[in-house]
Amino acid sequence: MTVTSSRRSAHPRHRSGGEGRGRRSAARDRRRRRGRRIRVGLTICLALLVLAGAGAGWLYFKLDGNISTFDAGGLSDHRPDAGSSKGENVLVIGSDTRTDGNNKLGGGDKNDVGRSDTTFLLHIYADHQHALAVSIPRDTLVTIPPCKLPDGTWTKAQPQTMFNAAYSVGQTAKGNPACTQNTVEQLTGLRVDHTVVVDFKGFARLTEVVGGVKVCLPQNVYENDLNPHLTSPGRLLFRKGEQTVSGQRALDYVRIRHGIGDGSDIGRIKRQQAFVASLLKEVKSNGFTPAKLLPLAEAATKSLTVDPGLGSAGKLISFAMSLKDIDLHNTKFVTLPWRYEGSRVAVVQPDADALFAALKDDRTIDGKYAGGKKHGTAKPAPSATAVSGAGIDVAVYNGTTATGLAARGAAQLTADGFTVTGTATASAQDHTTTLVEYGPGLEDKARTVARVFPGAELQPVTGTGINVVLGQSYAATPAASASPAPAAVPSAVAEGARSADDNPCSNLTYG
Repeated sequence: MTVTSSRRSAHPRHRSGGEGRGRRSAARDRRRRRGRRIRVGLTICLALLVLAGAGAGWLYFKLDGNISTFDAGGLSDHRPDAGSSKGENVLVIGSDTRTDGNNKLGGGDKNDVGRSDTTFLLHIYADHQHALAVSIPRDTLVTIPPCKLPDGTWTKAQPQTMFNAAYSVGQTAKGNPACTQNTVEQLTGLRVDHTVVVDFKGFARLTEVVGGVKVCLPQNVYENDLNPHLTSPGRLLFRKGEQTVSGQRALDYVRIRHGIGDGSDIGRIKRQQAFVASLLKEVKSNGFTPAKLLPLAEAATKSLTVDPGLGSAGKLISFAMSLKDIDLHNTKFVTLPWRYEGSRVAVVQPDADALFAALKDDRTIDGKYAGGKKHGTAKPAPSATAVSGAGIDVAVYNGTTATGLAARGAAQLTADGFTVTGTATASAQDHTTTLVEYGPGLEDKARTVARVFPGAELQPVTGTGINVVLGQSYAATPAASASPAPAAVPSAVAEGARSADDNPCSNLTYG
């Protein structure tokens, strides 16, 4: 009986009520402890998310505090229309200002507000897979439009002035970028969506963050190549061949003018294009990840002065991310069509207008349409359309020995809606190229006239009105009543283009 009773009491069904209640109570306690652990875990996770969000907010606040913006109140009231293209135009200005410690890197007067040492207009096509950068030589003769001064007044337009002077007309770092942007918009007829300025210190800092940039030199370069006033070669700055540079050495590389090629600014532009191409390649190879972008963003926000449209970390990073799909091979560098005019540089027309018209139409360097369709698709090239000459008076002169040329030119202008005020023989009949002469304030109308005569050159004069002096180039072409709208970048420009994926050692003549 004792054995049997003992076995029955060992079975759960035969335990006392107190034992069962204790077991259930222990289970409840375990569930409560597990619930508390889960709640604690969720609380910790939530706290971490809040801290992470606060950290991101702090980081953006910190980056925002780094950014400098310029005074958009200095932008012109007569800007080009945005047009139908969804592409963007970004003006990039390299300033040689010596203020804010920049003289330690570039020498010179620490109070010098500077000029634009290098400038290019970057057109980002609407498909965000192509880009074209147009370098504007610093010595180019342009008309600098009115610029806003610190006291709120505006300067008068300055015709036949070197382009790089536009950056100093505004007299302050806050005002200068707007003056340069106004000048570029007037020169190109394109609306600039964003403007970015980088000084010596900023440039050096950016090259250090990416780990250096690969460059290539055709020969050894010494100190007197950077400073021709030195009476001896000085120490070796760069050895011949490929190498990686950053900081001060990178700045020295892009500023060398006299020691490579023909010593011209045009040659230096080619070297600067090669450098920017290598810089883009480094950024692209590092990847567009937060770990890589944040150090670059911090350096960029400390280095740049931007328009108010890019005046926050969020806007700046968002803009950078929008460029991540642009292929290096489809990123091209060209130079504004130019020719020497004495020791200065003149814009070659109508090639320059054809280049900017192609960009406005989102045409790539080979004439393909890149206006937002799927990559590789092409929109048919625009058909030939007449130039509208309504409201423009023109006098026509025959600058050759070919008979009837003035009458032929007058007929073509009349067909396009121009008012021909008279025809005559020019004082000299040895003109090889057609000239479009224009008086003060008539440059835009003169450009329209030049579109009728492919290859014509614009020439400002002191007189009033617009004159066309027809040259042999026009006499040799068949008569036409209209000039075609440009379908691609002019071949003379396209042939000198550089791709961002080109070998840094290609085209080492640099002028």
